[in-house]
Amino acid sequence: MTEQHDQHEQHGKRSHWVFIGFVLVAGFLLFTEHRAHVLGALPYLLLLACPLMHLFMHHGHRHGGASRRPHRHDQDGEQP
Repeated sequence: MTEQHDQHEQHGKRSHWVFIGFVLVAGFLLFTEHRAHVLGALPYLLLLACPLMHLFMHHGHRHGGASRRPHRHDQDGEQP
């Protein structure tokens, strides 16, 4: 049983590496054939990244007045 299990495991590892090799070769060929299209779209992708970063990076800011925690000087009654 263990010999059969080892053969199955080796076959799984081999097929994993074959798949990774196939993806790398296919990615290289796609990039070399379509380099002008990919590099031509970079300025537009940069412009698209700006509003997306604005949307996702302002998520942590608390813009609502009701959920605002008081500052330390507000609790003590002292002004800075």
